[in-house]
Amino acid sequence: MDQIGHVSMDMSPSYISGVSEYFPDAEIHFNKFHVVKLLNEAMDSVRRLERKEHNSLKGHKYTFLKNPKKLSCGRKAELEQLIILFPTLGKAYRLKVLFNDLWEMDSRESAAAFLNDWCREVEKEGIEPFKKFVKTLKAHWSGIVNFCETKINNGILEGFNNKIQLAKRRARGYRSTKNFINMIYFLCGKLDIDNPLKSS
Repeated sequence: MDQIGHVSMDMSPSYISGVSEYFPDAEIHFNKFHVVKLLNEAMDSVRRLERKEHNSLKGHKYTFLKNPKKLSCGRKAELEQLIILFPTLGKAYRLKVLFNDLWEMDSRESAAAFLNDWCREVEKEGIEPFKKFVKTLKAHWSGIVNFCETKINNGILEGFNNKIQLAKRRARGYRSTKNFINMIYFLCGKLDIDNPLKSS
């Protein structure tokens, strides 16, 4: 147990509790993917609140969530118009884009300084979904700044999990746990299975 120095995971309370109990000396690193997911949820909450009063925002969920570099020219033009027409959305979008600079930080100190400034900006703008996101940041602060320094992530495990969930859905269940485990080994174990009938 004392050989484990770092653990990468999402912000699930049960994961945090488990690591604290079984790996008390390990540093927790919260995966960037999960932090960004929560930020996008805050952004979309702002859009949905505005959407209730303005029908012109219908169909623009991903206009605000997609990486700006991946938007078509038409969508970029629409985005520029929308953030002018709807100032609250514009402020929220600015905060969302600004937050991405966090991942360029390469030390705990620079990451913490950036987050402090960003959280002050959120408080100044007073946008409720973002204020809620700030509370989550503060509750998971050390694990986020740890990630910025080491960039440790669990992307490989996320990939394995996606394969496993897909296999479960396709099979619509397995007759036994053993069969399911065998399928996991088959999909994720990088097995080199020669076909004896295959012509050389």
